[in-house]
Amino acid sequence: MDWPFLMLFFFGGLSALLLLGLPVAFAFLFVNVIGVYVFWGGAIGLQQLILSIDSSISTFVLVPVPMFILMGTVIFHSGIAYRMIDVLDEWLGKIAGRLALLSIGAGSLFATLTGVAMGSVAMLGSTLVPDMERRGYSKSMSIGPILASGSLAIMIPPSALGVILASMGQFSVGKLLIGILLPGLLLAVVYATYVVIRCHIQPHLAPPYEVASTAIGPRIMRTLQYVLPLVIIIGVVIGTIFAGVATPTEA
Repeated sequence: MDWPFLMLFFFGGLSALLLLGLPVAFAFLFVNVIGVYVFWGGAIGLQQLILSIDSSISTFVLVPVPMFILMGTVIFHSGIAYRMIDVLDEWLGKIAGRLALLSIGAGSLFATLTGVAMGSVAMLGSTLVPDMERRGYSKSMSIGPILASGSLAIMIPPSALGVILASMGQFSVGKLLIGILLPGLLLAVVYATYVVIRCHIQPHLAPPYEVASTAIGPRIMRTLQYVLPLVIIIGVVIGTIFAGVATPTEA
């Protein structure tokens, strides 16, 4: 059977089920079951599908994924993530596009704490976008950096997608997470550089505004209280993986 017909069947069937309101997981399962039964020889195809599902579920490589998500959930619901944003905002001062830079910096930190993009983007969007709009930021300069920072969760370890790719390619999870660290950090630097240059060329995208100055002493204390614990967590997670002391699950 020609591959265009197979693609039309899978993508068309999946799209139809999603439009009908079926949950994503059940839509994928339904299309796969029908597909293997029709195209893989009936009962034999279903048997292969069951064996494949059992093999995927029983692997220990994917164990770090829920661990990363749990760590990020605890941090978000504890409220320390929001306080960290406020502290970083104080340090940026009157830099052009400071809220856009804040979204990139906070997104980089949250990427190392959660491993997934959805939680980070949702939190930054609900926290920073209203303030950006109130300050006169354009849509591109308010929403763009937050969406871009979500991609950092894919690149900066611990990365849930990195663990899944390592499982599919049968690579070492630890080595893959270490290998994507530098590209992720470079990507964050490129994003920040672009924001600074763009805001200097077109200041109307991120209009400057007065920032209340705070004493250096209280600012340092808040940094030690709300930022340092997260930095320690990041250092322990990435450091133990890099040193080979712990597996990604143990970290």
